[in-house]
Amino acid sequence: MSGMRVGVIGVGRLGSAHARILGEIPDCDLVGVADNDGNRALEVADRLSVEALDAESLASRCDALVVAVTTSDHHPVTRMALESGCHVLVEKPLTPTLAEADDLVGRADRLGLFLAVGHVERFNAAIREVRPLLRDPRYISSQRLSIFQPRGTDVPVMLDLMIHDIDLVLGLVDSPVESVDAVGIPVLTDSVDMASARIRFVNGACADISASRVSAERTRELRLFQPSGYFSLDLARGEGEYLRRREGVELAGISRTRDVGDLSLSDIVERVPIKGDDSEPLRLELEAFLSAASGEGDDSVSASEGRAALEIALRIENEIEASANVTAQDPRGT
Repeated sequence: MSGMRVGVIGVGRLGSAHARILGEIPDCDLVGVADNDGNRALEVADRLSVEALDAESLASRCDALVVAVTTSDHHPVTRMALESGCHVLVEKPLTPTLAEADDLVGRADRLGLFLAVGHVERFNAAIREVRPLLRDPRYISSQRLSIFQPRGTDVPVMLDLMIHDIDLVLGLVDSPVESVDAVGIPVLTDSVDMASARIRFVNGACADISASRVSAERTRELRLFQPSGYFSLDLARGEGEYLRRREGVELAGISRTRDVGDLSLSDIVERVPIKGDDSEPLRLELEAFLSAASGEGDDSVSASEGRAALEIALRIENEIEASANVTAQDPRGT
């Protein structure tokens, strides 16, 4: 990625973090930033000693762009960036609709450009540490709770928060989705603010995913169960533990030689701490994107993977809408 010229369109809280990191990556030339709020663009540009430009001018000067605008603007801004000849990392979700997602995926393919989606949890320290230990997970439970804030409320919580865990689950279970069941309700906005979904896979695995953006506290927890043991991960801290069955230990064999009442958990399992390194996930995501855009790596989340997560998120939304319509019907049928 030597000498790649990059820029960021949309420099709110997340976009400004992208810009900061890009300005620190060696062999990466941060050309400038753009934002609908001109004062915000100037503020960030001045802090990073780069130019504040309009989106089209910035795209004309770059080899790659990060798009971190509101979700409803992902499609037009990303399309413009691709048509300007730029590789693009667009923040999750790829777009609000599958039609728009398909347009961008097809457009990037036709133009020979790399289009990535910002599913940063893929680069979480705990997830990176656990992946080599996974052996056919059969059940996954995730809970992602957030304190309410206006940012992201232009879309339902499935596209705002839950899609992080949808992407993780799809990447951790190597099987097609068989069915989706879901419930959810609006609380403070006009769209769904709390949701819970069950995803069943063709291979028999199952995942329960819950998300809320109207909670009193923040939680990002993931639990995975497989035949050899159980992972409990705190994604906010990037750590957790693996309770795995001790090698060569069979409960039936122990119970024949010892009083079952004397058995403890430590007789059967060992606790393995899960603690990744201190690498910043967003930095790893950007480095992976730049490497992939240069044809040197494949760790970045591709547009097709982003589309797959979007499709499940929209299926969950449809299930919730169908459930709401049934609930709203008069039980007397009148």
